[in-house]
Formats: sequence, structure tokens, C-alpha cells
Amino acid sequence: MDNRRRQFEAQALPHLDAAYNLARWLSRSPADAEDIVQEAMLRAFRAFDGFRGGDIKPWLLAIVRNCWRNASADTRRRGHAPLPEERDAPLLSDEPSPEAAAAQASEGRRLNEVIALLPNEFREVLVLREMEDLSYREIADVTGVPIGTVMSRLARARALLKEKWDRT
Repeated sequence: MDNRRRQFEAQALPHLDAAYNLARWLSRSPADAEDIVQEAMLRAFRAFDGFRGGDIKPWLLAIVRNCWRNASADTRRRGHAPLPEERDAPLLSDEPSPEAAAAQASEGRRLNEVIALLPNEFREVLVLREMEDLSYREIADVTGVPIGTVMSRLARARALLKEKWDRT
């Protein structure tokens, strides 16, 4: 059991930030994202014996996605809406100079707002490809759709992003 835990931690923990990033973009709430990632890591650990090897990141992100879907269904049933500060929280880190931080924060907020306008299926593939650097095959594995669908959704997501960016 101890060896299993060490193996899981060695393989899964380096992808904790990617799991949180995906959960944050999908849930649009930092607090919900933390809950989703915690649940996903527990599920991943319990199912680790069934992991077939290879790159654990797509497998782990698929679990995060499934946990988000379950949490979304629960939220819809309860009628919960995220607080305004949860929706608008920037995802940026601190910069060395205040001027650079302000400029980057402004652009980052604008980009976050535009990405948030995308429908879930487009936002999901865009985040997985552009932010998490997953291959089309890995995205197909995470989302459970054919690779051709991933490619078309990604192309559509990029076009929608550009269209919405130009309008704002």
C-alpha cells in the first residue's frame, strides 16, 4: 500500500496544477475547482490499480472532467451560482514590476472573460490544448470524443475566441 501511494504521488502530483487549471476553467470558481481536484485525486488514487501506464496526465484530467460534470449536475439540482468574486478572480501570478503586472492583469482578465464566453465544449478543448499542452489524441481520451471532433472543436474555439476578442 505504501509503495502504491508513493507511485501514485510520483506520477500524479506533478500534474496537480494542470488538474486545478482545468477544473478552474470548467467550474469558473476557485473554491469549486479545489473541491473538484480533491475529489478527482481521491478517485484517481482509488482507481490507480486500473491505470494502464503511459502518461498519467490525460487519465487524471479525464477524472477531473468527470468530477466537474458530476459537481455541475449537483449544482444545477441545488440551484447554486458562484459568487461574483469567484467568477471574476484572475488566474494570473505576480509579476516583478507593478506596471507589467497591471498591463498583464488587464489583458489576462480580458482573455479570461473572452474564454469564459465560449461554450463548454469549445472552452474545454482550448484549455486542454493551449494551456495544458495536451495532444489531440490525449484531448480525445480526456473528453471521450473522436480525434476529428477534437480538431473541429479546437478550430471552432479558436475562431470564436478571435471573433469575440475582436468585438471586445
